[in-house]
Amino acid sequence: MKKITLAMSALLFPLLVSATGPMAESGTNPGFYRFKVGDIEVNTISDGTFVRDVSTLLQNITPTELTAALQKNFLGKEIETSVDAFLINTGSKIVLVDTGMGGGAMPSTGHLIEHLKAAGYTPSQVDAVVITHMHGDHIGGLVTNGTATFPNATVYIDKADLDYWLNSQNAATASEMLKKNFSLAPALVEPYKKAGKLVAIANDMEIVPGVKSRTAHGHTPGHETYIVESKGQKLVLLGDMIHVASVQFEKPTARMAFDSDMPAAEKVRISTFSEAAKDGFLIGAAHLPFPGVGHLRAEKKGFVFVPLNYTR
Repeated sequence: MKKITLAMSALLFPLLVSATGPMAESGTNPGFYRFKVGDIEVNTISDGTFVRDVSTLLQNITPTELTAALQKNFLGKEIETSVDAFLINTGSKIVLVDTGMGGGAMPSTGHLIEHLKAAGYTPSQVDAVVITHMHGDHIGGLVTNGTATFPNATVYIDKADLDYWLNSQNAATASEMLKKNFSLAPALVEPYKKAGKLVAIANDMEIVPGVKSRTAHGHTPGHETYIVESKGQKLVLLGDMIHVASVQFEKPTARMAFDSDMPAAEKVRISTFSEAAKDGFLIGAAHLPFPGVGHLRAEKKGFVFVPLNYTR
């Protein structure tokens, strides 16, 4: 047998040759995650993430309880929070639930459109945009450079939210953190209103076959959830019914400073979580860690979130 030289070994075993270089930047870029509800395709579309100090926002929970819940989940008070939207393809219609923050809000968000395209869709394909509520991180992507981001879509928003956020007089009694929303909201819905493509949801209604709205007021005056159903399977998209998964599943009585009616938001959160745990349907939410979909199991006085098993 011939002797293997050093030069030959480098050709035969290239993985043994050392190579150095700069490390890649930390973080991941998941973009989108696709799954099925019966015959309906659903895509979680990531708009990005931002970091928030939850200790300044969560209420109706003691500092000791909050610290314990966060530590139990290996988290500190500053949490990187997902901003997720959901694209639903029923086979005949394409529905987008929420639009993220839009470009320019912060570098780590505003990636909805690039991730929508990565999932194989374009903004012009969207038939309906349904809004859970009119906070900036849910409606910010409605407009790009002053024009409708989704030119062929009809936008659906709860009437109570439209009446509240489009009335500038309400800004006088709003918290400082929400005052900006009163100047933001009108500009974001105006292109659709002008085109006759803005629909006010007055009661629970069918958006398209397989997708319907359900009133869940509390976080805002007109907060909505959206239900996807096909072949006996069900997904309920909760919007901002929950913000901090590591705390509010175990302690659903913990409230958020952004809630316009904290008791109402708490009541609808507990009733919806109880229903999900009892009936076993899927839930998804804008600020659950990406891809933000799973099941709930009742445990003690709270709930345990079981993320959807990964499917390629």
